[in-house]
Parts: sequence; structure tokens; C-alpha cells
Amino acid sequence: MLTLKLITEETERVVRGLEKKHFQGAREAVAEVIATDKIRREAQTQLDQNLSEAKKLAAEIGALMKQGKRDEADAVKNKVAALKETNKALEETKAGAEADMVRQLCAIPNIPYDLVPEGTGAEDNLVVKSSLRECKPGDTVGNWDTVPDNGEAKLPHWELAKKYNLIDFDLGVKITGAGFPVYRGKGARLQRALINFFLDEARAAGYEEIMPPTVVNQASGYGTGQLPDKEGQMYHCEVDDLYLIPTAEVPVTNIYRDVILDEKDLPIKNCAYTQCFRREAGSYGKDVRGLNRLHEFSKVEIVRIDTPEHSDESHREMLEHVEGLLKKLELPYRILRLCGGDMSFTSSICYDFEVYSEAQKRWLEVSSVSNFDTYQANRLKCRIRRAADKKTEIAHTLNGSALALPRIVAALLENNQTAAGIRIPKALVPYCGFEMID
Repeated sequence: MLTLKLITEETERVVRGLEKKHFQGAREAVAEVIATDKIRREAQTQLDQNLSEAKKLAAEIGALMKQGKRDEADAVKNKVAALKETNKALEETKAGAEADMVRQLCAIPNIPYDLVPEGTGAEDNLVVKSSLRECKPGDTVGNWDTVPDNGEAKLPHWELAKKYNLIDFDLGVKITGAGFPVYRGKGARLQRALINFFLDEARAAGYEEIMPPTVVNQASGYGTGQLPDKEGQMYHCEVDDLYLIPTAEVPVTNIYRDVILDEKDLPIKNCAYTQCFRREAGSYGKDVRGLNRLHEFSKVEIVRIDTPEHSDESHREMLEHVEGLLKKLELPYRILRLCGGDMSFTSSICYDFEVYSEAQKRWLEVSSVSNFDTYQANRLKCRIRRAADKKTEIAHTLNGSALALPRIVAALLENNQTAAGIRIPKALVPYCGFEMID
């Protein structure tokens, strides 16, 4: 969440940032936080004054008792008792204001960096890089018309999965429901190959591998901003009050909840493979067919904790890492800098990676790489201890998919189909143990 210091000292910048994200009632929300903080501060000021007065009165009582002035001492004691009652009410006022302020701050999204373009939705996202051609200033999703075209008709991945017995969508429905496919044979081996390839690439780039739980408690969901769950997309195990993770970002980043990190140990670089679970409420139509949108899927996530002055460099390195994976998979891709209106609740800046589906004739998002600035770390109470003066400050957190498997698999199947079968990219062959799916 945004820090109170930022809101009170740079109010107009915060309001402008929220408006850039098209957050409704931005000015009112900020004013509410400031008003609540005023109530908290006034209660604290009065408490401090009363405690100081009570201390003086206690000394006065002692002096009166020594002088044998019991009646006067009793009168002063009554004043102390009255102060205690007042303080009790003030404590309740202060605690109520603090709780209200946390609730208010949790409802306010992160503010975007200046580099984030203006815009209301996906059509306004900037295309900043592509494997297909050089990008020009002002290239947006809305005016981007460059796509691969080899003149051959392509089967969609769901038909290829059935033809080569790779993925059984109907069996997944039988066992669980729609959005829970069953991978089999070479389809299962391709999944495992991609997971191992992504993890090996992450380790080679200096990321420590983590194997976290796939269910988390409420504090973890709150720490990374998934809770309160505004869109109802998390699976909730109500009896135990636990949540199935939507991404490894949640458990991995929460390793550093309530932790003070030494500056010399940063940046921290972690990677993790997990199953991910998303309800995807309200999703329907052709865009969710096959592997396009699932309730359960595999993903390798990369997470960094860094200093404020180095987090931009960390973000750039993460973007290069994800791009390197797509190059090795030989997939046509483009990189988008998301506009204010299309960014997530918690990010300060976000780049999406999309691969082209030749059969579906559309771009598929396969990764989002975000810098959250101090937004998550403030909720997590994740801080840095500076080497020079031993003072602490809030860390920066970053994460990205490297990569999510479903749409990568879809693109690999569709873009690499030949008359002889489906060709496996050279980088994956050692992991798969086969060069063709036939």
C-alpha cells in the first residue's frame, strides 16, 4: 500500500497518479486518509499531553501525602482517575482511526511511474519491442498490424492436442471441471520439459530456486496485495481459512514479510515453479477455449527484492531474461508497456510479453513483469538496513512470469506444426527427449 508519508507530503502527485490509473474517486480517497490521520494524530497529541499531566499530578500527590494533606491528595487522585478515563476513550479513538486508515489505504492502488503511458485499456498499451520488426514511437496495440504470415492454414492447439493425444480436455471436465486439463504422453513430457528449461535458465541467471507451498494464509495474501480479493478470483478453503495461490509471487515474496534485509545481500533473486489456481470468474467465449484461460496451470515465477536505487536495473534485467526465453523457444513475440488504465492494482510499471498464435490469429499474453516500488513491501513490512548508517527503509519488490506454460504450449503447438508433425524448438529437445510430436 502507499505510505502515509507519500500521501501527506506529495498529495497532488498521488492524486495525479491515481487518476492516471483511472481510479474512481481518487481525490476523495486521498482526502479521507488525510482526515483519518488527523483524527489519529490529534488523539495521540492529547494522549501525550494527558500522560505528561498525569506524571506531574503523580508527583504532586506524593508531595501532598508527605505533607499530610490527604484531602488535597485525594482531590488530585480524582483528577488522575478522570484523566485515565479520558485516555481510555482517546486510545479507542486512536485505535479506530488506525484501523480505518489501514482499510482506506488497502482500497487505494499503487501509483504509476512517469514512464507509464496514458490510456484507458489494452488498445492504448505501447508496443516497445517485437521480434517481427522495429517499433516506432507511438506504436500501440490499437494500431499494430504486424503479424507472421506464412500462407499456410494452421490447426488450433485444441485440435492438435486431440490429434496427437497430448491433452484431454474432456477428461479434465470429468475429473474436476472445465479449465482443468489432463496432459498425457508427449503432452505431459512437454510440460515437464518447459518447467525444467525455465528453472535451469533462471538458476543460470543467478536465481535461487524455491519450492513453496501452494496454499497460503490470509496474512500472505494481504502482504502481496491479493487480499482483500476485490475480484473474487482466488480459491478460498473456508474451513481452514487458506487460499490457493494464483502465482508463486505470493508465497515467495512473503518469505521476506516482517524481515529486515542487509543492504549487502541485495538484490535477492528467487525463482519457483508451482501450480497456480485462478477462478477466472466471468471468463467465457472463444478467448477461453483450450489452454487460453485455465483454472489450474503451471508457471515459473521470478521474484526480486531490491534497493530503491537499483530496482529499475533489476526490472530491466528481468525483462531481458524473459525475452531471452522467448528467443530460445523461437516464438514470435512483442513486448508491451502497459498504460495506466490497464495496469494491475499493485504495480508501478508493468511490461507484458505476448506471443503470436498463428492458428487463432491473435496475440497471447504469456508474462507480466512488474516493479511494485514500495507498495508490496510496505504491506509486508519488508525493510532494508543500510550499511552506512544502519537506518532502515522500505524495500522494492519485483516479479514476473518466466514463464506461464499454457499459452506457451498453445503457441508452440500451433506455430511449429508441419506435415510431418509438430517440431520441437532446438533448446527444448534435450529436455523433451524427442524432436517431433508425430
